[in-house]
Amino acid sequence: MSYDRLRHGNESKPALGPMGESPAYSTATDRDSDDERTGDEYRQSFEMRDLNQTISGSTAQFLDVGLISENIEGKEGNEGDYSEHRRGSASTIQSFMLYTPDEERAVINKFDRNLVLLVALLYMLSFLDRSNIGNARIAGMEDELHLESDQYEWLLRAFYIAYILFEWMTLLWKVVPPHIYLAVCVASWGIIASLQSLAFSFFSLLVLRISLGIGEAAFVGVPFYLSFFYKRDELALRTGLFISAAPLATSFASSLAWVITKLGSRIPIADWRLLFLVEGFPSIIVSVFVWLRIPDNPGSASYLTRRERKVAKLRLRKVKNDHAEGTTEEGVKWIEVVETLKDPKAYLTAACFFCANVAFSSLPVFLPTIIEDMGHSAVVSQALSAPPYLVAFVTVILTAFLSDRLQSRSTFVIFHALLAAAGYAMMAIAGLLHASPKVRYVGVYPAATGFFSVVTIVITWTINNQNSDSKKGTGLAILNYIGQLGPLVGVHLYPNRDKPYYVNGMTICAGFMAMVAVLALGLRMLLARANRRMAVEQPKDEGEDEELVGKGRTHRREQGFLYML
Repeated sequence: MSYDRLRHGNESKPALGPMGESPAYSTATDRDSDDERTGDEYRQSFEMRDLNQTISGSTAQFLDVGLISENIEGKEGNEGDYSEHRRGSASTIQSFMLYTPDEERAVINKFDRNLVLLVALLYMLSFLDRSNIGNARIAGMEDELHLESDQYEWLLRAFYIAYILFEWMTLLWKVVPPHIYLAVCVASWGIIASLQSLAFSFFSLLVLRISLGIGEAAFVGVPFYLSFFYKRDELALRTGLFISAAPLATSFASSLAWVITKLGSRIPIADWRLLFLVEGFPSIIVSVFVWLRIPDNPGSASYLTRRERKVAKLRLRKVKNDHAEGTTEEGVKWIEVVETLKDPKAYLTAACFFCANVAFSSLPVFLPTIIEDMGHSAVVSQALSAPPYLVAFVTVILTAFLSDRLQSRSTFVIFHALLAAAGYAMMAIAGLLHASPKVRYVGVYPAATGFFSVVTIVITWTINNQNSDSKKGTGLAILNYIGQLGPLVGVHLYPNRDKPYYVNGMTICAGFMAMVAVLALGLRMLLARANRRMAVEQPKDEGEDEELVGKGRTHRREQGFLYML
């Protein structure tokens, strides 16, 4: 049965295929597919033999005849009832007849292997290049460049100022083809990070840190980019895999710094210069691979077959239709951008990110120094900086998996925020009591585990609760503009005058992480109330939806869309 005949309510039964299937059962969205197909190719792509692996022929006939023909017959005089049944039938057809669960799993697995792992590698290189300055500091950079404590803080601050000022580039993911945009970004920060090895003064290194901040600012939209390929209930795990590269990068940087420091006497290059060079140059090589491998959208992934590319597009279109989400049209919808800028929920999420970033940005660049001030040598300090981040790496992945499985965001944000607050409080109290370095070092584990997990879930939470690409991009830009102000606070928390215990910095971080828990609880209550209100205000019939659309309102009542708590 063609879609047009079903839509106009033709009461006559069409001839069924050998397995009870309709000759064609496309949806409106699929008919708009950008790949041209002949009639024979179109029918072949939806033949019922694709379904035989998961459902029997009798079940297929039940779906077609029992759910379609039965609803059409007997509804001639009642268009309202017919529309209601028609919507349910179309959803059923999309779920079971456009593609099979096995086909969907195959597509997801290919994206996980080819896309998520690649962007995770890129984020690891990005975080490596921004945070290895902490390792370079105790590897001789501070002494050779004659840096004061305030000057080192300015090197950190300059990066984040540039990073914040160029957060608007998140929206460019919808304007510039991602494979070009991302390849240029990766190459730029790789070149700049490598050039840090040639710095000869505080001013030259400051210019390079500003340039590095601009290059890496373009990368913050990757969670938004991943939403082009995954459903909202699949996004936390993939964002977790992506963000988990940060603690892995920090652990790798510390381990590599330990090796370089250990072998430094045999190499005619200063340890800190070699560190910048070795950790920055790989990004330049990887950028070539990014240009060739990164897809612009689900339909352009080279590692998918023609059929898999079609399934990748259809499964996301079905979700957007069911949830009345925005379209995937190219470009930015400025009306939706303005609506998001007026949404208080976007700023509440950004406040959570700001508080978490105070800890997230400061500990990785100061931990080697903190551990050295516990009484360890530079070599041992580099080695001891790695284990807490390895634990954080595993925890972030587990947290993201459970968050997707339980369809909950606030629960994990609150738990890990309180865990991080407890870790910082433990280090602060141990400092006040002049406890042994071992006690203070133990506190690093819950602190690092907590704030890395919080950052992962907060980013995902922001994207989940926007129902169009333009809103997601704007929400992520707000998140980063406000959230990245946190590092400007964090870089001041561990001045040399507070060594060796850094009680003030630990106490402030504990307070900010506790505030994350309070804000997350408030946001959960706000979203729950919004869900209840939308349930009450749900349009009673299709005509009301059409009236809202006719008025040109983009912020219509989202049929089937609920905020994720």
